[in-house]
Amino acid sequence: MITVKFLGSAKKSFQTDQMQIRQTGISIEELLSEITKQKPSDSYEFDTANVLIAVNGIDSSAMQGRATIIKDADVVSIIPVIHGGSRMPSKIHDRKIHVMAVKESTATGAEFLEGLRRAHPEIAIQAISKNFVASQAHVEKILNVSLEAEKNGVLLSKKLEMDILMRFALTGQIAEAIKNAGIRPGGDFVLIAIGNENVPDLLCNRFDLLSDDLFLKGSSSFLKKHFKITKRHLDAVRSDAPLEDILVERAAILF
Repeated sequence: MITVKFLGSAKKSFQTDQMQIRQTGISIEELLSEITKQKPSDSYEFDTANVLIAVNGIDSSAMQGRATIIKDADVVSIIPVIHGGSRMPSKIHDRKIHVMAVKESTATGAEFLEGLRRAHPEIAIQAISKNFVASQAHVEKILNVSLEAEKNGVLLSKKLEMDILMRFALTGQIAEAIKNAGIRPGGDFVLIAIGNENVPDLLCNRFDLLSDDLFLKGSSSFLKKHFKITKRHLDAVRSDAPLEDILVERAAILF
C-alpha cells in the first residue's frame, strides 16, 4: 500500500490530507492518474502538471522523475506549485542569489534537501529554519560574509552551503548548526540558491511560498532568547536594526 500525502492547496482539491493507494509497483505518472480519478468532483481543480513530488522525502526529480516506481509502504508527498509569495532575487559578488520563504512541509528534511542538490548540482543550495532569520537584510548580510570567506579561502567548512548554515546558527560546530538551524518536517524555512546568471527559475517556482511578511513575525523574540541577546546589548548598538547587526557581527567573527 502507498501513502499519498497532500500539502498546501492539494488538501483542498482532495478534501483530505492523505489517502491510501493499494496498487504498488506503479510509476508516479500512474499514481497521479489514479488519485485524480478519486478526487471529489466538486472540489478545487488539481493541476498534475504543476506539482512537486517527493518519495520518502526525496525530490522525485533527483530520481527518475515521473517514471519513478513507487513501492509498497512508500510515502509520496504532493506539493502544488504556487507562484508568488516571498522571493528575494539579488546578486552578491557576481553570484546570482535567490532566497525563498517556504511554507512548512512534511517533505522537508536532510534527504529532501540532498535531493534538490542532486537535481541541481550547478547550484549551491541551503535551507535555514525560519526561526533563525531576522530579516531579508539579515540574509543578504550573512551571504555576503560567507561569499567573502569563500573568496578569501577561509570558509568555516569545506562547502559554502555549510558555512552559510553555521553563520546563521552562530556556531563553529557543524553538528550543532544542523541541529539548531537546519530544516525539519513541519517547519517554515528559508531556501537559498546561489549560482550564476543561469540559476533556474524552476527552482524558485516549485514550492508553496509564504507571504511577504514572513520575516516580520516571530523570529526576533526567538533569536534574542536563543542567543541570549538582552535589551542592554541592543541598546548599545547604534543602528536601525540592532538585532540584525549583532547577529551578523557575531557570524563574521566565527573561526
